[in-house]
Amino acid sequence: MAMTRRRFGQMGTMSVAAMGLRGLPVMGQAGGGQRKIGYAVIGLGEIASHFMPGVRGSQHCQITAVVSGHRDKAEQIVAEYNVPTSSIYSYEDFDKIRDNKTVDAVYVALPNSMHAEYTVRAAKAGKHVLCEKPMAVSVKECEQMIAACRSANVKLMIAYRLHYEPVTKKAIELVRSGAIGQVEVMESSFGFNSKPGVWRLNRKLAGGGPLCDVGIYSLNAMRYMTGEEPSEFKAYCSVIDKDGRFTEVEENCSWTMQFPSGILASCATSYGANLPGFFKVHGPKGWVSMEPAFSYDNLKLEARYGGGNGAKPEEFSMDSDYKDPAQFGWEADHMAECILNGTEPATSGQEGLKDMRYIAQIYKSAGRTDLVV
Repeated sequence: MAMTRRRFGQMGTMSVAAMGLRGLPVMGQAGGGQRKIGYAVIGLGEIASHFMPGVRGSQHCQITAVVSGHRDKAEQIVAEYNVPTSSIYSYEDFDKIRDNKTVDAVYVALPNSMHAEYTVRAAKAGKHVLCEKPMAVSVKECEQMIAACRSANVKLMIAYRLHYEPVTKKAIELVRSGAIGQVEVMESSFGFNSKPGVWRLNRKLAGGGPLCDVGIYSLNAMRYMTGEEPSEFKAYCSVIDKDGRFTEVEENCSWTMQFPSGILASCATSYGANLPGFFKVHGPKGWVSMEPAFSYDNLKLEARYGGGNGAKPEEFSMDSDYKDPAQFGWEADHMAECILNGTEPATSGQEGLKDMRYIAQIYKSAGRTDLVV
């Protein structure tokens, strides 16, 4: 029987709350009447252009300051979000943000190599931090970020937006419920053909290539689908296009992971080819698949499981019924709820640190010890 998202909701079966999936909170749990959390956006590039509209559509957040090296662009943004020009900061005078009482938290939307610096500076200014992934460009930097936020008694959350996305949460629920039986093998990929000259191809700014940028989606998905941590890695990196784009970072990366239970996962990422952002989880009773799995909207979940003894297997499908930038609003709201309620973010700095450690192991296995360490 094919089951749509609406029909599933009406039946009310297998709720996330009943499953007790740790690290996957239900959206909108903050109490009514609470004040809105003010965000200062650090960096006004592409990812910030999704985050800010997401905040505008959120329940518990608002934009109250911006940090940019381009004053004219910053002035356009604050006018759009009804923020006073006195709440525009440059990178040089950023530390003055400590005196801005309208700012509770910062959103770090900078190139990877700048995440650690501005997380530490924000923490010293007494501001909570929502930082984009990858968390940093080294394990050491991640540890410094965690220590700085702990010392300042502020919260640190890494922007793994899909942990707060309903279709993804349903996929996790199906897998962990045992619907397909014990997971045996998994596969995932994500990649695109990168334009030349972008900061992502600069090792100093990015730390690494597609593994850090989009491969991290596959890595993180394999972890949250099983609830296990990988124990062994085998990896390969390659550069095929000799057009000057990949003198500092890898063009392609493929790796396998083994988990303590014996589950095997195979993943690939690329800056030279358009790889579908997908994952598929296989078990003896069926499979669960998402494609697209990592985009800002239009996500699609399909599953087939059960059957046996002459019975027809069950089929399940669920499509996202929202548009970009809803995912960004949900993650911003989760951080706000944590600030308002005094709870720890589900995707804390520890989550980012784990992925960075695994990325370092993947690069080491592939012989690219010049990249993230």
